[in-house]
Amino acid sequence: MLDNGLMMQYFEWNMESEPALWDILKKDADKLKKSGVTSLWLPPAYKGAEGIKDVGYAPYDLYDLGEFNQKGTVRTKYGTKKQYLDAIEAAHKAGINVYGDLVLNHKMGADEVEEVTAEEFNSSNRYQMVGEGKTIGAWTKFTFPGRKGKYSDFTWNWNHFDGIDWDQDHFKKSVYKFSGKQWSEDVDRENGNFDYLMGADIDFNNRDVFEEFVKWAVWYVDTTDIDGFRLDAVKHIPASFYRDFLYKVREYTGKELFTVGEYWHGDVRVITDYLEAIKSEASLFDVPLHYNLYHCSKAGGSYDLRTILDNTLMQKNPIKAVTFVDNHDTQPGQPMESFVEEWFKPMAYAIILLRKEGYPCVFYGDYKGIPYNKIKAKKQLLDKLMKLRKTKAYGVQHDYFDDPDCIGWTREGDRAHKDSGLAVMISDGKGGTKRMYIGKQFAGAHFSDAMGNAKYNIKIDNDGCGNFYVNRGDVAVWVRKEPK
Repeated sequence: MLDNGLMMQYFEWNMESEPALWDILKKDADKLKKSGVTSLWLPPAYKGAEGIKDVGYAPYDLYDLGEFNQKGTVRTKYGTKKQYLDAIEAAHKAGINVYGDLVLNHKMGADEVEEVTAEEFNSSNRYQMVGEGKTIGAWTKFTFPGRKGKYSDFTWNWNHFDGIDWDQDHFKKSVYKFSGKQWSEDVDRENGNFDYLMGADIDFNNRDVFEEFVKWAVWYVDTTDIDGFRLDAVKHIPASFYRDFLYKVREYTGKELFTVGEYWHGDVRVITDYLEAIKSEASLFDVPLHYNLYHCSKAGGSYDLRTILDNTLMQKNPIKAVTFVDNHDTQPGQPMESFVEEWFKPMAYAIILLRKEGYPCVFYGDYKGIPYNKIKAKKQLLDKLMKLRKTKAYGVQHDYFDDPDCIGWTREGDRAHKDSGLAVMISDGKGGTKRMYIGKQFAGAHFSDAMGNAKYNIKIDNDGCGNFYVNRGDVAVWVRKEPK
């Protein structure tokens, strides 16, 4: 019997370094599995430029998983290499897959400065050069003296990058492209060309870079036994790189390696074009759906719920959609801050967890809270919805998106999951009642709201329909429950 898949992003941006996240996961693994989690997206596990304070998106040494004294620490923010491997083993024993976060767009925290000829560019128009070429001091030499060549003797220099955002010689911040280099064309068109994002920008046209990344990824998979990847910032990286990279790593490791990319764009046409361009087995996070949920939560009841799924990956390509309500980029204080309002979180999570489309991802910051921003945990709510996904959300789906303030859907259930099947009602304004079909197999059965919001039970008629209802600005999830 195959249960519904459910991913959890197991970190948030502002979490403390103690206790070590890897130790927390080791203790949590069995409980997470019981709650319905089937996979975990873990944060970048390698040494970052800020040492123990680094969340992981300023990668310094990909081979240092918390093993070498570099950047003032042996461990990473999340723990040591041993703790990391122990946490993965605990997840696997519980029956949970683990996805590693790959941040390959750039490197930070170089060991030495190199003198490089470069041209300065307009940060808002990467095709507009500002002034003449000049020699700058670029932090581009990575020698990893703390690791001393263990696992790989590959070192990085300016030839492996195409640009940087800091001139050490003149103490100036700008966008610099190294002379003789070209921005990659197969990237997002924001700022004219969005190849450059931050730090020392990787030159993906360099064959040595490609071969080193493949070698590292194979080592990483073999060392940790992870089951897949989350790819960071793919809009800044040529689709052809990940097309070839994923093919090679899967070939060399012999593993399927589920992969989901982060292409941060609100236009579903842009991200579906990327899926076609990558020509590889990969999914993408449904950013357009996140924005629909966010805008609905900010609309104060004036959002047309009939359109909540419009122009989303969940609608256009559900097999490739990893759906989410919020993540570390959207939480308060982050560059893409767009945190779904508290009142709408139950409805938003019902949409991603209880429908047939998409592979949902629950956010650690919602599940366990974000103490830094005084955001309380929603564990009790999410455990309830996650359990409903695990036990009830199966079978044929029927949609009733016929009212701007009140929508609903039903799932008929299947034989493999006893007593499965449910009906969901969501309101962002006035409540309401809908006669919805849930299946003739339920004729005469009684249903109650598992969320505890609707107070009165209903009975399914001989046609397999019930008059399901929801209160104002609320969610109701109706499941079979016969009176005692």
